[in-house]
Amino acid sequence: MGKIKTAEEIELLRKSNDLVSKTLASVGELIKPGVTTELLDRRAEEFIRDHGAVPGFLGYRGYPKTLCTSVNSEVVHGIPSGYELKEGDVISVDCGVLWNKYYGDTAYTFSVGEINSKEKKLLKTTEEALYKGIENAVAGKRTGDIGYAIQIHCEEAGFSVVREMVGHGLGKSMHESPEVPNYGRRGSGVKLKEGMVICIEPMINLGRKEIVQSNDGWTIRTADRSTSAHYELAVAIGKEKADILSTFEYIEKLINAN
Repeated sequence: MGKIKTAEEIELLRKSNDLVSKTLASVGELIKPGVTTELLDRRAEEFIRDHGAVPGFLGYRGYPKTLCTSVNSEVVHGIPSGYELKEGDVISVDCGVLWNKYYGDTAYTFSVGEINSKEKKLLKTTEEALYKGIENAVAGKRTGDIGYAIQIHCEEAGFSVVREMVGHGLGKSMHESPEVPNYGRRGSGVKLKEGMVICIEPMINLGRKEIVQSNDGWTIRTADRSTSAHYELAVAIGKEKADILSTFEYIEKLINAN
């Protein structure tokens, strides 16, 4: 079961998720060939602290950085480093903040310069799938309805859904129940109730669905080294429709301006 949040708690979560959304846009301003993922991480930490919040990932279960920067075949949990982004890379940037005792958590996959048509389709399909999942984040439905909507959209486009990594509840803890898989059967899983807050985050591969963990103990890669995409938004379960707490609006403004 997921914890039911009060209206006041949802407003605090909205503020944390708005800040993490702005942080991702601030990081996005720097993304271009030649920039290191370490530089992106420093920007994110400075931005979060300048706004009176604390990086949510830094030190979480021993994680060493503010961002997860997962490039190309890295699915999630890529550790920022001296790696210099190259033209044609794709990079998933996942960020968390802790503000007023509540967490914000959001991810977006950026293209570095021009990427190929298959990868463009992968990114577009994964983001579309996220919103299809969100359409099912309403009271009375189940986590399986969310997963089914994501899975069908991505598999029909010829892509595969990572099974082991899932979305989650969000609140005073970064990861609360319930788990929110990106695959499933309609009518199965945890029943959604108004006031639950969850993160929906499809992780979709260009090739096969299998993943492996790197020797650093964190980075998850596609087993076949194909490109992966990852998008995440936090939502509160509503009666008629989901209340989306984080947003890609700031990132989209940035992209459209360039």
